[in-house]
Amino acid sequence: MSAPHATRSTALHAGAWWVWALGLATAASRTTNPLLLGLLIGVAGYVVAVRRTDAPWARSYGAFVRLGLVVLGIRLVFAFVLGSPIPGTHTLVTLPELPLPDWAKGVRVGGRVTAEGMLFALYDGLKLATLLICVGAANALANPARLLKSLPGALYEAGVAVVVAMTFAPHLVADVQRLRAARRLRGRPDRGAKALLQVGLPVLEGALERSVALAAAMDARGYGRTAQVPPAVRRLTSVLTLGGLLGVCAGTYGLLGDSGGGYGLPLLVVGLGAAMAGLWLGGRRSVRTRYRPEPWGVRAWLVSGSGVAVAALMIAANGYAPGALHPPAVPLTAPVLPLWPALSLLVGLVPAVVAPVPARAGGGAGAGRSSSPARSAPSASSVRPSASDPFTKEPTH
Repeated sequence: MSAPHATRSTALHAGAWWVWALGLATAASRTTNPLLLGLLIGVAGYVVAVRRTDAPWARSYGAFVRLGLVVLGIRLVFAFVLGSPIPGTHTLVTLPELPLPDWAKGVRVGGRVTAEGMLFALYDGLKLATLLICVGAANALANPARLLKSLPGALYEAGVAVVVAMTFAPHLVADVQRLRAARRLRGRPDRGAKALLQVGLPVLEGALERSVALAAAMDARGYGRTAQVPPAVRRLTSVLTLGGLLGVCAGTYGLLGDSGGGYGLPLLVVGLGAAMAGLWLGGRRSVRTRYRPEPWGVRAWLVSGSGVAVAALMIAANGYAPGALHPPAVPLTAPVLPLWPALSLLVGLVPAVVAPVPARAGGGAGAGRSSSPARSAPSASSVRPSASDPFTKEPTH
């Protein structure tokens, strides 16, 4: 199946990218093997490199990678200064230990730093960094405005808040890059504390102008208007939604845990059914109409299915190769790359083959340009709809 160029009709559903990325994140949560985690990072990075667009949110992937490195560094520093619960015999250095009161038993500052403890902290921090990178891949590939259109009516208000929060960081990164480039063109330094302070004020001003423009656009489109429904329907909606979400959380915990496989799947199915029924009833309060619904085609099934397959295969691998997926820190041993779990992670490369090829700046299909937001921030006096406005495609009655 050859991948076509992305157009308005062939563009991949944004939800498929999130299902794929969450599948990779689930696989990352099931292992501490640094070789498998590095392979997961490579899979996510390659798909992002070949399938992301030139939109501002697509540039945020590098920020998530740097955030993952920061988290990994903080985990190592904490293990170095505060110690590790893992006992070890290979001492790297002995720090001066700070005496603590009796109520802080079990906590120490300083003392002996072992290679086993640092290795355990490295495995643990790398897993968390991989989770962040997987989420960053979804944020870089999925158009948040198009994802908002696919949400049920009951989640529209919450979805708007989430989309605005998700697009804040990409727009902030784009503003910083634009201002740094302008300073370089003017022969001014773009690095260092002084340059950061001089860039911060224009970035803050642009964020405030964008917020004012977005608030005006929301008000002009009747954001927050709801229809009247009977009180009994509202109460039933709340019970079904809340109970269903609790069931989904408990079922997911059971599936991800080592001892909850028996009740996890049935509870997850019941919770999903109740939550979907509650969302369907809650959608009666929405007064919006759907304009050009996002299609979920064969390619979306393949992309999302590849992520689900990676998660399922990694969960199954915990049954026949738990030692390879969780290499011990005590005693010190080099991790090995298990063959079948590694091959199962390569299933995550399916989007690099079947997902539509995005349009690049200056060429390619026209849909990428139509879905890309404006390059400059809107002014406070202009509330005309833009391609990045999540309310442009959603008229109200």
